[in-house]
Amino acid sequence: MPMRHFSLPLAALLGATLSFLPGCGSTKSTGPSPLDTPDQESTPMQATDAWKRARVGDRLTYDFAATQGPAHQGGGTARTVGGQLTLEVVAVQQPWVWVRVAFTDEAGKPLTQPRLAQDLLVPVRADTTRPLDVPHGGEASAEKPSSAGRTWEAMRYVSDQRPVDGPLRARVYANDPGPLYLTHGLLEASTESAGFHTPGGFKLTLREFREGSAGASAPVPEMARPLGPGAYYDRLVDVDPSPGVQRVCFTAERGYLLRTEGPVVPGAAPCTDFSQAEPERLEEVLMGMPWEALASEEGPAAGASVTRGTFTAEGRAVPARIEQGSEDVEGIQRVFSQTFAAEPWAPELAGLALEARFQPLASSTERVVAGGKREPEGGTRLVRWGSWLGGAR
Repeated sequence: MPMRHFSLPLAALLGATLSFLPGCGSTKSTGPSPLDTPDQESTPMQATDAWKRARVGDRLTYDFAATQGPAHQGGGTARTVGGQLTLEVVAVQQPWVWVRVAFTDEAGKPLTQPRLAQDLLVPVRADTTRPLDVPHGGEASAEKPSSAGRTWEAMRYVSDQRPVDGPLRARVYANDPGPLYLTHGLLEASTESAGFHTPGGFKLTLREFREGSAGASAPVPEMARPLGPGAYYDRLVDVDPSPGVQRVCFTAERGYLLRTEGPVVPGAAPCTDFSQAEPERLEEVLMGMPWEALASEEGPAAGASVTRGTFTAEGRAVPARIEQGSEDVEGIQRVFSQTFAAEPWAPELAGLALEARFQPLASSTERVVAGGKREPEGGTRLVRWGSWLGGAR
């Protein structure tokens, strides 16, 4: 989530700015999340070719609810959000399956939380470019839950990290995902934070599923609001001794999201190698989004000044909100500045991946020396973005 504290030295500031939210297609929180997943063994899934059989109109709908805070007893009221999460195949041009993701209220209307207010596009590869597997965490047990009008042969995975101040997590997956292939067969999920984490939790339950019609077709949609896959963005990182431009790339394959980050190679096509990227389940990324949405409601850091301005990149002028604060860090007075999009879904940001919309578009730190003069110590700045996926508009 976007940083809200100015008490970090530059290295930590830039590290937080470039970090990623739970999932490749979202921004990683700089603090502990109740959605952290321990590495444990998993049972094999039986949906190797499910994505190759994807049809326009395949659709899953879940009910969800998330609660967060207050962080301390007597510290105010908890923040909540709930409604429906829908995934729907909107186009198929093998090897790509285009999935639209939307969070809405119970009536199907947009939610008020900015991170959840717009539907997102997720192009997913249906073929196999490398082995992918993200183990389920926790103790496994078999059960036969009834959900969406059907009884499923399923496995429940429970991971209880509360003894070490971690979360209690439960996930229920159908043994044969069948029409639930978009989420690897997920039937229900819950997470309860504990210990020193921000109090709260998350619940998700399958509401209904629908299979598309054979032969249905639709044009590939525009990549105006990508979750991440199919898109990239470049950020200038001005930090000694080797400032340069870093490129963040996203893709998705068979329900797993992949993210890479590294120096831009002049003249090279963007995003051609994901062989070393760690996969993350699409459903886990989506389940992390309501938690991040609630966390972002905390607002600017105490004592920070907020002004309005304009951020420019590649000829595009984006209305911006500039937060500035100062603190004594290691005996030296430093001034921190962060520029955020005033409206993260502004048309000027079309094509920008979700995580970059809610990170600072620019950030910098200056050291205050004798006489009140400021000396720049470095910063980051978004310089370009777009789609690397051939044929995407």
